[in-house]
Amino acid sequence: MTTIVVLGAGIGGVSQAFELKPLLGQQDRLIVVSDQAHFEFTPSNPWVAVGWRREDQITVELPKLFERHGIEFIGQAATAVQPADNRIVLADDRIIDYDYLVVATGPKLAFEEIEGLGPAGHTSSVCKTGHASETRHDVEGLFSDPGPVVVGAAQGASCFGPAYEYAFILDTELRKRKIRDRVPMTFVTPEPYIGHLGLDGVGDTKGMLESELRNRHIHWVTNAKIDRVDAGSMAVTEVEEGGADKPQRLLEFKHAMVIPAFKGIEALDGIEGLVNPRGFVLVDEFQRNPTYPNVYAIGVCIAIPPVGPTPVPVGVPKTGFMIESMVTATAHNLRDAADGKEPSRRATWNAVCLADFGDSGVAFVASPQIPPRNTNWASKGKWVHFAKIGFEKYFLRKVRRGQSEPFYEKQILKWIDAGKLKGTS
Repeated sequence: MTTIVVLGAGIGGVSQAFELKPLLGQQDRLIVVSDQAHFEFTPSNPWVAVGWRREDQITVELPKLFERHGIEFIGQAATAVQPADNRIVLADDRIIDYDYLVVATGPKLAFEEIEGLGPAGHTSSVCKTGHASETRHDVEGLFSDPGPVVVGAAQGASCFGPAYEYAFILDTELRKRKIRDRVPMTFVTPEPYIGHLGLDGVGDTKGMLESELRNRHIHWVTNAKIDRVDAGSMAVTEVEEGGADKPQRLLEFKHAMVIPAFKGIEALDGIEGLVNPRGFVLVDEFQRNPTYPNVYAIGVCIAIPPVGPTPVPVGVPKTGFMIESMVTATAHNLRDAADGKEPSRRATWNAVCLADFGDSGVAFVASPQIPPRNTNWASKGKWVHFAKIGFEKYFLRKVRRGQSEPFYEKQILKWIDAGKLKGTS
């Protein structure tokens, strides 16, 4: 009997459990450990923040769902991973032994790295669905008493899509309410240019996103590091190409939403050979840790080096479609490992994203995600908004049914192979 533990129950963890289960034998155990008893579809969080979705519409309760599919579920946070002993220590002091571990925790949100940042400070967040629900209350205050808005990402952030999405979605809602003229908006980002996205741009994302910001009268500050956040104001320093600081500027706001930098979770912190200094799990081409080969990792928690040096630190995103490919590769590699075979499946690591702007959007495909690329494609239009809605419905339906088929990743690969996504759009 083989025991496999999946640590985390987000997009990666839930997909991993459902894709792995059919590959296991009847006597094998599959255990999912998570610090929360529900799945949340995080790409919809910006919609929750402005009232276009309710929290219950994009969450799925997990205990009974997993039980129906023969998957054990433990709703406890992990306080320590001990890979040398093949075990996990939980918050209630239980110890879970494993033969194989898949780390799918997502990140720790490093709000504490900037004074005053985050829900416990003076800025809102859409990184978690609970945060987005709290943001909704702050946005209601903005609707009733309009004022300046600051949206963006902190230095070291690696997830820029939700920041752009939130700025444009909020702009759309403000225009619907006929109060956009009373809300000056500024976008703050550590990216060296608008549309860099941690990927050195994809297609013409620079031109597309600059144009969108300009058309919506949203000012921007690039190469920006946030020094601190006080009630109603944000101290920001722009950094020149050579690394010198420009004079600090103070941005006033009635409402602010900032994506923080990410780190690995505390249960993994400082484990030599397993994680890098930021706590992200080191993996080889098979999603397997080189030091502890019975530990695999998928999603935002893995270590990927930046595409190149930038004046302000910028991380690399891991998109949902990329995670789908990691899940599929890991499932088959685990089956091979349990059978005494060497792993052979590699994830595509293509960056594929649908960024909703409320009434339009941008889609891009970077294959591979690090330049130079075979496919470097981006497209803009209203169709992206509806495609994002379609993907939300598809993925939530897939989770509620316990399905694992990575349809979108396969379809994108078919389009690439057929030459439908060729060059730069």
